[in-house]
Amino acid sequence: MPHILSLYSQPEMDEEILPLERAKEIFYKMKSYPDYRVYVATHQGEVVGTFALLIMDNLAHMGTPSGVVEDVVVKEDLQGQGIGKQMMRFALDLCCKKGCYKMALSSSLKRERAHRFYETLGFVKHGYSFLIDCRNKTEVKDV
Repeated sequence: MPHILSLYSQPEMDEEILPLERAKEIFYKMKSYPDYRVYVATHQGEVVGTFALLIMDNLAHMGTPSGVVEDVVVKEDLQGQGIGKQMMRFALDLCCKKGCYKMALSSSLKRERAHRFYETLGFVKHGYSFLIDCRNKTEVKDV
């Protein structure tokens, strides 16, 4: 777990990382979901990349599931060596085996290098991503 957390402290990732005990709590909670897992890539026994994949059932799309990839990161000094590509291939294979109609991810606007990487893998911009920062907003505005 500490190896995964250290990946998130890299530039363009989170400004702060979770304390280890809190991360463990969340990890065990994630394991209770039927198809929500954290995956790691290793090289010579070292964790060098990670991502989370949620495969969820849908009431729309004729009940066809979809995959959502989150928290993709590769150790900074190993980026550009195909590790991220292998991780995304692995995720896509899992989604296809589970019968997903799509695999989606979102990426912060500031992560322009990551955007170029996803596009080289065949990801296309689709629709819009909207959010309300729940830490700073407690209600939806009236229209």
